[in-house]
Amino acid sequence: MLFRMVKLRLLNTIAPAYFYTATMVTFALHFLLFMPTIFRSPDVVLNPTMLVHIAVFLFLMGNALGNYTMTIWYPSESAYETVIPVCSPDCPDRIDAHYLLNGRHFCKVCKKVILKRDHHCFFTGNCIGNRNMRYFIMFSIYTSCCCLYSLVIGVAYLTMEYSISFENPLTFLTLLPLSTGYFFLGLISGLQFFLVIMLYVWLGIGLVSAGFCCQQLLLVARGQTWCELQKGQLSESRGTWRTNLSDVFGSRWALGLFLPLQTVESVPGNWQVYHDHKCD
Repeated sequence: MLFRMVKLRLLNTIAPAYFYTATMVTFALHFLLFMPTIFRSPDVVLNPTMLVHIAVFLFLMGNALGNYTMTIWYPSESAYETVIPVCSPDCPDRIDAHYLLNGRHFCKVCKKVILKRDHHCFFTGNCIGNRNMRYFIMFSIYTSCCCLYSLVIGVAYLTMEYSISFENPLTFLTLLPLSTGYFFLGLISGLQFFLVIMLYVWLGIGLVSAGFCCQQLLLVARGQTWCELQKGQLSESRGTWRTNLSDVFGSRWALGLFLPLQTVESVPGNWQVYHDHKCD
C-alpha cells in the first residue's frame, strides 16, 4: 500500500510537468516552425491567413491554460474540515480516497476532504469536485481542440517540408514505426523524427481529453460522479439534466464557454464537520 501511494504521489508531480512541457513545445513549434513555413509569403510581411491561424491557436491555447489554472485555483476542498480522518490498514475504500458522508471524500493524495469528489486529476495535481468540475470540463474540451488542431497543422508542415503524402490512411498508422527505423539508420533528421513523435503525442492527448470530456458531461447531466459510479451509487437528488448542468456550469455558462472566467459559486456551502472518522 505504501509503494502504491508513493507511485501516486510521484505521478502527481510528473503529470503537471509533462503537461507544461508539452504546452511549451507545442507553442514553440507553432510560432518558430509551422506558421512561418506553411503561411510564408515573399510579397506580404504579415499574411492575413497566418494571422487568422495564430488567433485561432492563441484562443484555443489560452482557454486550455486558463481553465487549467482555474481548476487548480478553485479546488473542491472543504474549508471547514481540517482534521485528517484515520483509516485502518484494511480500509475497504480505494487506495487514493476514502468515502466519508454526504458526498464527501477524503483524498489520500491531497490529504484534504473533498466535496462531491469525482476523481483525482494528476495533470492538475488536485481533486475534481463541486467547485472546479466546470473548469475541468472546459480544460478537456480546449486541450482536445488545441491538440487536434496542432495535429492538422503538423501534418500540413510535414507534407510541405518533407513531401510526405497522407492521402493513404495507412501512412499515418505506419509513420511512427517507419520513422523510428529511418532515424536509427540515419535516413531522417532528428527534427523530423521529433515532429513525428509530437504528432502522436497530440493525437493521444487530444483523444484522451475528448474522452474525459464526454464522460464528465454524461455524468454531470445524470447528476452523478465517477466515485458514485464506481461504487454503484446514485445521487440522492439527481434532478433534471438541465438543472444538473446549471449547477456545474453556473448562471453565466455561455460566457464560460469562450473565456476562462469564474462562472460557478466559489464559496462552498455549509457542510457538517465529521472528525476522527475511521473505517469500520
